[in-house]
This record gives sequence, C-alpha cells and structure tokens, in this order.
Amino acid sequence: MTRILFVCHGNICRSPMAEFVMKHLVHKAGRDSEFQIDSAATSTEEIGNGMHRGTVEKLREQGVPFTNHRARQITAADYEKYDYLIGMDEENIFNMYRRWQGDPLGKVHLLLEYCGCTDEVADPWYTGNFDATWADVYAGCAAMLDQL
Repeated sequence: MTRILFVCHGNICRSPMAEFVMKHLVHKAGRDSEFQIDSAATSTEEIGNGMHRGTVEKLREQGVPFTNHRARQITAADYEKYDYLIGMDEENIFNMYRRWQGDPLGKVHLLLEYCGCTDEVADPWYTGNFDATWADVYAGCAAMLDQL
C-alpha cells in the first residue's frame, strides 16, 4: 500500500483538492486498493474547518467526488505513517522539515516535482484563482500517479 499525504498551509484549499483529485484518478485507474490518501495543514489556523467554497465549487465543476473534509494539522506520527509527504509550496516544505526535524528518508516533495519542475502550486487563498490551482493540482497528481 502506498500512503500519500498532501500538505498546504491551512488544509482547506490546495491540499484537500489534491487529496480528492488523486483519489479520483486512482479510482478511475482501478487502483483504489493500492493507495491511502489524505491531506493536512502545517498551521493551526483552519483546524476543524471545511474546504474553502472555491475548492468545493471547482471539484464539483470537474466532477471530482469528495467527502466532508475537516482541516487537520500534520503530526509527528505522519512522517512514519506516510510514504510520500507532498507540499504545495516551499513554505510548506520548510514547515514540514521543521515539524519533522528534516527529512532523513527523503519522503518530502513538492507536488509539481512530478511534472519535472520546481514550480509551486498556485495559492487561491491570495488570488481567488481556483482555475490555476486546479491546473497545477491536476497536472501534479496525474504525473505522480503515472510514476507510481
């Protein structure tokens, strides 16, 4: 079983979008039994809150099913539990390293690394542009799944 944790700042926009996009892609590929997929935040700001309405609208628009997500913060145990710890931007990566005192097993990656670049996933919290976030998340998840 491959375990993936997607991580962003608040766990209400980018990381839950990635969680549900990846689950959808895995399901379409008939590989549900091979993966465990979740998402979390580096901060405590949104803990317990649901997904941003823009994320919900974009997932609905794209026909991606989702469940009643509630934001949670990464834990020390997440480092051991997950095989891939996928940050949306460099700030997330920095905070993940701080939380886990580095990355001795090489589990931490930017999502768009799987597309062969070092770009960050567009943050709709500041721009309101969920189309750009969707494009980044979908491309990153599709490329990651192809490589797994």
